[in-house]
Amino acid sequence: MAIVVNIDVMLAKRKMSVGELARRVGITAANVSVLKNGRAKAIRFSTLNELCRVLECQPGDILSWVDENDGG
Repeated sequence: MAIVVNIDVMLAKRKMSVGELARRVGITAANVSVLKNGRAKAIRFSTLNELCRVLECQPGDILSWVDENDGG
């Protein structure tokens, strides 16, 4: 199972910095970086809700699943 986090794509579309997103969501820039780089083990629904609110997107715009066994 591979969950891909597309926060960097959403930040680019919104022309927003990691620092601004962190401030507006209420988490640290370090935690945004952990999410952005795919190193997070979990995310709270409340954090996901705030990310979607600030980025004006759906959870599926931020998270996607890729089959690691697909070979492609």
